Amino acid sequence: MRGLFITFEGPDGGGKSTQIRLLNEWLTARGHEVLVTREPGGCKVAEEIRGLILDIRHTSMTPVTEALLYAAARAQHVEEVIAPALEAGKTVICDRFLDSSLAYQGAGRKLGFTTVADMNRHATHGLVPEITFLCRINTELSRLRVWGRSVPDRLESEKTDFQDRVLRGFDELARRYPERIKEIDAGRDIQVVYDEIIGHVRALLERREHGA
Repeated sequence: MRGLFITFEGPDGGGKSTQIRLLNEWLTARGHEVLVTREPGGCKVAEEIRGLILDIRHTSMTPVTEALLYAAARAQHVEEVIAPALEAGKTVICDRFLDSSLAYQGAGRKLGFTTVADMNRHATHGLVPEITFLCRINTELSRLRVWGRSVPDRLESEKTDFQDRVLRGFDELARRYPERIKEIDAGRDIQVVYDEIIGHVRALLERREHGA
C-alpha cells in the first residue's frame, strides 16, 4: 500500500512541532515507518532556499519571488524526499506543505489562491495530503510564543494585518476542503490536542485498512 501523507498547518507558535513529535512516536510504536520532514526544507537544496526566503535581511523580496522560491523548494522536496518515501510505503509527516503557500502567499501576500496553485502545479505533481491538521491559534498568542522563543524570521516579523490575512486564508482552505483539513484548537492543553489528533488518525487508518 502507498504510504500515508500527513501534513500540519497553521500559524507559527501553534504547537505543530510538539504534536508532530507525539504523532511520530504513536505511529512508530504501532509499527509504522515514519519520515518527519518540513517545508520549506527537508533536503539540502530546499534547506538552502529556506535560508534565502526567511533571511530577515531580504526585505526587498517581492511576493512573486517569494512564492516562486517556495515552489522551487517544494519541487526538490517532493522529488527527492516525499514521493520516494510514499512509494516505499512510509508514513510521511510534513510540517507545512502547499496549504501554507496558499495561505501565506496567496492570502497574506494577496497573490490569490489560483496564482499560487498554478506556480506549484509542477512542484507537487498533484500530490495532496490524505489528512491535514490545521492547528489554529489567534494572532496575539502566536506572536507572543514566536517572539518569546527565538529571533523572528522574515515572515514571522510581518505586521499583524499580514498575519490576519494568513489566518483568513487558512479559514478559506478549511471551508473548501473540510474532508481533508481538520481544524484543531491549538490553544488547549497539549494532551487534549494530542488526543483529538490521534482520534482522527485512528479513523483514517481504519478507513485505509478497509479500503474506504
